[in-house]
Amino acid sequence: MKRIICLLTFLSAAFCLRGQEGTLRLDYSFSGTASTAFISLDELRSLQGWAGRRSHLQEVPLKGNGQISVRSEADSTILYRSSFSTLFQEWQNTQEATQVQRSFENVFLVPMPTAPCIVCVELYDVHGRTQASLSHRVDPADILIRPATGNPEVKDLLISGPADKCIDVVIVAEGYTASEMDTFWKDARRAVCSILSHEPFKTYKGRFNFRAVGLQSPESGVSIPGKGVWKNTPLHSHFDTFYSARYLTTLNIKDLHNALAGVPYEHIVILANTDNYGGGGIYNSYTLTTAHHASFRPVVVHEFGHSFAGLADEYYYDDQYSNYYFPDCEPWEPNITTMNDFSSKWEDMLGEKGVSVIEGGGYMSKGVWRACPDCRMKTNTASGFCPVCRRAIERMIKFYTE
Repeated sequence: MKRIICLLTFLSAAFCLRGQEGTLRLDYSFSGTASTAFISLDELRSLQGWAGRRSHLQEVPLKGNGQISVRSEADSTILYRSSFSTLFQEWQNTQEATQVQRSFENVFLVPMPTAPCIVCVELYDVHGRTQASLSHRVDPADILIRPATGNPEVKDLLISGPADKCIDVVIVAEGYTASEMDTFWKDARRAVCSILSHEPFKTYKGRFNFRAVGLQSPESGVSIPGKGVWKNTPLHSHFDTFYSARYLTTLNIKDLHNALAGVPYEHIVILANTDNYGGGGIYNSYTLTTAHHASFRPVVVHEFGHSFAGLADEYYYDDQYSNYYFPDCEPWEPNITTMNDFSSKWEDMLGEKGVSVIEGGGYMSKGVWRACPDCRMKTNTASGFCPVCRRAIERMIKFYTE
């Protein structure tokens, strides 16, 4: 009986994809303070085609800081699940969050259902507990689901196969004027070469598609508030996120996804036209990094490690306002541990190629451990990813493609 139920679940999810090739885009607002969180539905949009995964539809590879799920209204079968992290949840750990309430845009892509469904969004606190949730009904026949269309300038950088066989990544221009587009195409190629020069991306190169999207900017460069520099750019990105000088992000997530309408994508890398040092990577949201700093190549790979594979930072400064990790909860990120449930991490790899347990990681010098003395997730001078991170990336690639 159990096998029959599993088979029916699989067929239901498969029908969701094959019966109607399309994407449902769900726009939300996450708001609150350091101790409160609220989820509000903003808008529903439809896109042609589905560039997401075709397998493991009911599973998530990592818990993340939040999850979105789609269930059949008729029988509650899970049709699709995905996990993510958000800038809102990072902001909740800042001092500002103790003083004011703010809202942040968030966008998620799911397979377009063929019948009414229930979408549920959950946010987790730093202890892994559900902090906020929202469930709402979606009818694919709803006349107010707005089609999202676009015709951006796109260049293929590496096409290994069709979208249903490969992981589709877009490299997006930010702060490049029309006269600087040739520079962007070159920068985009450098980004792809940098990512694919690292294992295990190099080995699994044939499972990726990379495309460059040339958004033309009214002004050259990006905003650097700490230097009094503000630029008019398509994604309104800026340094000094949460008053951290090198943290480069965009809060305009809807503008980002609007700009990509018409392009098959599931992972996003944004290149900022600046030599100012910095970047940012948010799991299953985007990578954003400076394109003209001397450390561009290792930084874009580091940030893609965050956004694609959910890897944690392995460096530490002990200067954050509040901690992200605590002894009573094992981090969901695969490359750090609090030793709360070490058997779920790299205990089976101890002794392999220098893999051990070294204290210091996740911004904390005490109470968090990493696997190796150095790694791409720790420094820009590391030769590449450590064995634990390589295994985590490989598992993610296989999750999407096998």
